Amino acid sequence: MDWGSVTTEDLVDALREVDWSSPPRPVSEFFSRFTVPRSYSKWNSRFKCNLYYYRTNYFFMIIFVLGMAFLRKPLAIVAALLTGLSIAFLNDSFAVTFNEKVTRAVRQVSPHLAAKLRPPITPVLRGRPSAKRAIHICGRPRWMFVLIFSAASCFLWFTSCRLLTVLWAFVIGVLATFLHASFRTPNLKARLNTFREEFRAVWRNYSEL
Repeated sequence: MDWGSVTTEDLVDALREVDWSSPPRPVSEFFSRFTVPRSYSKWNSRFKCNLYYYRTNYFFMIIFVLGMAFLRKPLAIVAALLTGLSIAFLNDSFAVTFNEKVTRAVRQVSPHLAAKLRPPITPVLRGRPSAKRAIHICGRPRWMFVLIFSAASCFLWFTSCRLLTVLWAFVIGVLATFLHASFRTPNLKARLNTFREEFRAVWRNYSEL
């Protein structure tokens, strides 16, 4: 699979639709080997491959940097968790799993309330859905939860610390992700057929050569 032919839009769609429930890669593997890419095309392919393969590690690394920057401010740590949760809601698999667990927990207490948390039924025409099924959380559109959690995290950021400190911590986390994805030599596991098939399953525009 040629990662250089994968567009940014395809990569973003893949990260949004792929299952994020898998645990992060081991630390020994994450910091195993680093080399300088020989050309821009090599860097482009390596960056996309690492960004997809180590996605969970990068996510936790950014949250960890934010948490360490505000270790003495509990509200800021809560804000970092809410920020991470609002970002995680953008992933289809996480949103669906979160909704199922919440609905299952509510059903044990109140089956009637759990029935109201079910997503609306998508109309079907000639055996096919009339439109792409939207993701719902607790019976409400996903964007509502993303907006609510984002607003809550922003409020806690402003009340617990300075905005400049937040921006610096976030920039450091993103910069660390960029440097690692740029110089980490692609792991052999990232080239295995099982990993390729995983990406093919979520890359809509993938075509066999």
